[in-house]
Amino acid sequence: MPGRFFLTASLSDVAAWAGVSRDGLDQPARRNIAPGEDIVTILEGGLGLMRWGLIPIGRTNARGRPVMETLINARSETVFDKSAYEGVGRCLIPANGWYEWTGETRKKQAWRIMRADRGLMAFAAIYDTWHGPGGIDVPQVASITCAPNADVYEIHHRMGVILRPNQFETWLHGTQSDAAKLMQPFPDGSLCVEPANDVDWSCG
Repeated sequence: MPGRFFLTASLSDVAAWAGVSRDGLDQPARRNIAPGEDIVTILEGGLGLMRWGLIPIGRTNARGRPVMETLINARSETVFDKSAYEGVGRCLIPANGWYEWTGETRKKQAWRIMRADRGLMAFAAIYDTWHGPGGIDVPQVASITCAPNADVYEIHHRMGVILRPNQFETWLHGTQSDAAKLMQPFPDGSLCVEPANDVDWSCG
């Protein structure tokens, strides 16, 4: 999952699809969700909101140096090994799709990527809670990325790990070894890639 995505389904539909409670949560369709914003997540107890981006307070890299940048994505190849991600939990980020850009600066082409059948998708993600000044607690989340499938390969070198409902239980509660086996590219031919155009959503 890159730096922008969209969720246009109702949260009632998201909750029914994921088999969880909505817990009274509601929000309108969102076609341009950016890092730093509160986003819908799926946990065992139901839908919730978390800020997109892990503030890495107290986290260090492989050399023992502090991690300075906010982490919006974590690589599947290293997420269970890096000290920067120690102690995180696992959750899911529901979406209808995401955006990528290609081309030169000021001439970039925006691409919209969705499931070929226009269905919902869920990105594998990790989360924790940032304890800020004054006792504030902020749940925060980062998505997991992997190598692209054939549908995405020509426009980006990474894609989000997309899971189906029958994989949710393993991701949320399975062993680390079982969860790691899920971090694979979505099957080739399962996604539709089209120029982003708010007027004509032709996928499906």
